[in-house]
Amino acid sequence: MYAKLKGTIDTIDETSLVLDVNGLGFLVNCNSRTLTKIGMPGDYVDLNVETQVREDAITLYGFSDINEKRWFQILINVQGVGAKAALAILNVMTPDQIMLAIASEDKASITRADGVGPKLASRIITELKDKAGKMQTINISSGNTGAGKQQDAQSQVKTTANDSVVNDAVSALINLGYSRSDAYQAIHNVLKTAKANDDSIDPPLERIIRDALKELSA
Repeated sequence: MYAKLKGTIDTIDETSLVLDVNGLGFLVNCNSRTLTKIGMPGDYVDLNVETQVREDAITLYGFSDINEKRWFQILINVQGVGAKAALAILNVMTPDQIMLAIASEDKASITRADGVGPKLASRIITELKDKAGKMQTINISSGNTGAGKQQDAQSQVKTTANDSVVNDAVSALINLGYSRSDAYQAIHNVLKTAKANDDSIDPPLERIIRDALKELSA
């Protein structure tokens, strides 16, 4: 089946585009991020494609970012998550944000997607959390492709500082109105900086919170 299509955009709307490939028009469903940056009618584009074959139809889903396609494939393998829900999640979250939300058990971020409720968000987290730290992302910026491991953000934080200190810092930031995933990311950045500066002792709670707030307000 189709994995990639190259051609000229014929028409484009809010949820899909028609790609002219050597005179054949392919209807490709896309998330809003892809449609926003893919181009305009008449532009030549290169789309990563996921093909779904059913008894009554062959449906194409297109992504300008290979990581978005990869996460689409991962999400639709979760029980109860169809193509529509997977695209909705990718409408509101980047691949890195999805991974961080799963790692930090941030249901609220996932439920921002249309049609995704708390129960389905919990199932996504439960089924994918163990995989989050093992997944690889592909960096295709500037046209270069390379592979590297994307670590589970929660695990990265907890292996750098005392668990109770990290949990207290996360709770403090959540109480100040920040999401769980944003809190974990900010704390991870703070501890990573401290480690880079060769701090021999883990930063105290007050300093972690202070520096994390600076990260979040930057």
